[in-house]
Amino acid sequence: MMAALGRARWAVTDGWVVGRANMINWRRNPGLIFYCMMFPIMTVVFGYVFGSAMSVEGGGDYRAFLMPGLFGQAMMFGVVTSMLAVTSAVSRGVTDRFRSMPMAQSGVALGRSFADMFSSLIELTILLVCGLLVGWRWHEGPGKALAALGLLLLWRYSLIWVGIYLGLLLPPDAAGAAYVPLLPLTMLANTFVSPEKMPGWLGHIAEWNPLSSTVSACRELFGNPGVGGDSWVTDHAVALAVAWPVLLLVIFMPLSVRRYRTLSR
Repeated sequence: MMAALGRARWAVTDGWVVGRANMINWRRNPGLIFYCMMFPIMTVVFGYVFGSAMSVEGGGDYRAFLMPGLFGQAMMFGVVTSMLAVTSAVSRGVTDRFRSMPMAQSGVALGRSFADMFSSLIELTILLVCGLLVGWRWHEGPGKALAALGLLLLWRYSLIWVGIYLGLLLPPDAAGAAYVPLLPLTMLANTFVSPEKMPGWLGHIAEWNPLSSTVSACRELFGNPGVGGDSWVTDHAVALAVAWPVLLLVIFMPLSVRRYRTLSR
């Protein structure tokens, strides 16, 4: 037991050191900060411009319906950021230099996850501020609002490990093209439209999209419109918003560490 705790502490300490090194890169690459600012602002503008032409199942303001969807979509798009950062580190030999050091094998992957969570906090904060500026509000108190933000960050953290694994697995050009399949996945959900308004078979697929569970749970906790439905998935949105990310973590954390250990072998 003590040996296992010692290894875990060693991994977290090394991960924090690697994470700080990755975060320092933000100061040297202001383009990353610009990217994190522009995507949330552009998506909010999109919703503000086209929101007047959209309606919400069950009534309510579309912009209030949209913002939790944009929060979830922004967290999901972050998987590509993680993939590109990992593939860049591998191609530049940074990963090999870390592998030659006397450090925990899982420390590099943990460090990447810490750094990406830091960028995710910045991105989510900007998106929240933009939403408040265009009139979005939460209505269920600060406790439930914080719980919703926690679910969003849990969703993002699980996807970081998906991105780390795919970044260690794919070449840089394939990682850069990841937006192509990712965009339909974010659209085939309740991000912009309620599944009830989709054709029957398409609505069932959208309901079971893990992104939909996080978005539905956030709408419920924020007190925004679009909550409800007569399916098991919508009735258990909060539980599924925890279960899906935990399942992804259980699968992709060990896969990422194992892939790192066997890299270039």
